[in-house]
Amino acid sequence: MCTSHAHDPGEAAQAGAGRRGFLRATALLGAAATATVALPAAAGAAPARWRPDPDSRRFTLAVMPDTQYLFDGPSIDKAPVEASLRHLLEHGGENAENIVFLSHLGDLTQNGAAAEFEAVGEAFALLDRRGAGYSVLAGNHDVRSSTTDQRGASAYLDTFGPQRLKGKSTFGGSSPDGYNTFHLFRAAGRSWMVLALDWRLSDQGYAWAHDVLARHPHTPVVLTTHELVAEDDSLSAYGQQLWDRLIADHDQIFLTLNGHYWPPGRATRQNAAGHDVHLHLTNYQNRYFGGAAMIRLYRFDLDRNVIDVETVSPWILGRAAKGLNELERQESELSGDADRFTVGIDFAERFSGFDPVPARPARPASKVVVPGTAAYWRFDSAVSSGTVRDLSGRGNDLTVVTVGGGTLGWSPDHHPDQPGHGSLEFRGFKSPLRGAYLRTVDGAPLNSATFGSGYTIEAFYRLPADWDPAHHAWSGLVGRTGTGGAAGRTGDDPDEPLATLSLSDDREPQWAMRPLNQQGIATNWGQETPLETWWHLAVVNDGRHTTLYVEGCPVVRNPKAASVGITSVGLPWLLGGYEYGGTIDQILHGRLGDVRIVERALPVTSFMNH
Repeated sequence: MCTSHAHDPGEAAQAGAGRRGFLRATALLGAAATATVALPAAAGAAPARWRPDPDSRRFTLAVMPDTQYLFDGPSIDKAPVEASLRHLLEHGGENAENIVFLSHLGDLTQNGAAAEFEAVGEAFALLDRRGAGYSVLAGNHDVRSSTTDQRGASAYLDTFGPQRLKGKSTFGGSSPDGYNTFHLFRAAGRSWMVLALDWRLSDQGYAWAHDVLARHPHTPVVLTTHELVAEDDSLSAYGQQLWDRLIADHDQIFLTLNGHYWPPGRATRQNAAGHDVHLHLTNYQNRYFGGAAMIRLYRFDLDRNVIDVETVSPWILGRAAKGLNELERQESELSGDADRFTVGIDFAERFSGFDPVPARPARPASKVVVPGTAAYWRFDSAVSSGTVRDLSGRGNDLTVVTVGGGTLGWSPDHHPDQPGHGSLEFRGFKSPLRGAYLRTVDGAPLNSATFGSGYTIEAFYRLPADWDPAHHAWSGLVGRTGTGGAAGRTGDDPDEPLATLSLSDDREPQWAMRPLNQQGIATNWGQETPLETWWHLAVVNDGRHTTLYVEGCPVVRNPKAASVGITSVGLPWLLGGYEYGGTIDQILHGRLGDVRIVERALPVTSFMNH
């Protein structure tokens, strides 16, 4: 359902330039202003809490890879990390960026020394003071050991152990050793998990991770660890073990993020359920200023079914006012194929194996027959008697008309928001014309109705993969027979029917009709609608103007001229057929779901797909 705006009737593409411009501008303003000082707060007042929007279907997961060269003994420089963290705080609320969580991928420090951890811990205190959600994990440099997560005490645990995270709203818990944690955050109206794993899991670590996933069986998971992907389409030996022992058999894990190696790379593998798992390597420590605390922004958009990925250094962008050196100019934003890209994911389908979306139940006809309903037809079963009853009770029943031996089929397939759970399968073909369609019975009240006070006409349809404009274009979904010439309307082509909701050769829905107050044809045009997808159309006239809606969204080509009613010569309406010159000229090739005609203008919230 489209709710983007009110309407007055009278691995492909890169992240959009508009979003890049927004990021650049905010980083320049924010990071420069806060490069060396903490975020300001009113005197005597605590800093404002970090509050991302948990319901927006657009949100961002921020990722920070290896920062070890910034925290290396006597050369510690925490300013780049602080600039990145301040940027996240400035844009983690209810705004276009909507940053919901930060994941560090390990190797926070070079030597795992207490002084190094003290410095990086002070930087992350910026997040603590604002209540921001984040995860960290130990890389090999943080523990200076090849042993597993059973290694015991370390400076890493002293600084970033569970004691630091307890009390955070996103913290879910840790393994007994403290080196593995899981985190839950709300975004797009649901719960998501970040599973942050040590750089070397023990048997105990694997058992703990299995248990966490088992206790959250319906939660999609982003797995973060220090080592997994080694280069494009290749896992390290340990990464392969992690895949075999944990990732492959847990369909919840749809995305993994790791550092350790460079240059950045990506792999995609199918898990045991046959679903893609996206495995990403991100690490910039080999670049200017140790990577300058680069952050990677994973922008989830559940309406577009994509994750747009962008890599940027707020610290470098924030220095622009002072003038960037040659290397800084090259590094402020990275635009390589491994740094800025889009991942396409049909989230509902991808998550359906472990968290299926419940099908919307069928609604009884009594709930759909709203006041003013002139006709309502639905196809919960095949048309066996040759007649489809008008469920409005107004007597506008339909009969089947066959051409060239054509037939009507039936399918349980339907639009997910359709009241009835079935559709008729029209098998139209032209040259020669054959198929079957429906018409209202002679004498049906609808045949003479002119709708002078307004109307709403709705239909659900789906076109198959073999739809061919050479044989199927300009078929009607819903229409009225009788020509303009027969009605004395001489404007435009007099052989065109008085009203038709049709599909062009480009599969554009078109409402073309003769109003009572015009000689010519008034036409509303929609955009091309893809094949093998269910669509809902609504034509709404408020007694003055007519608006065509696709999936509840108003189209751009709606005529501004006054339009009153629909001209009639008392002849039948058609479903699935189109007449020209008073003769059937085309028959629908596709599925048609519920159709409703109401003698008044309905708001979008009252459409059948609401």
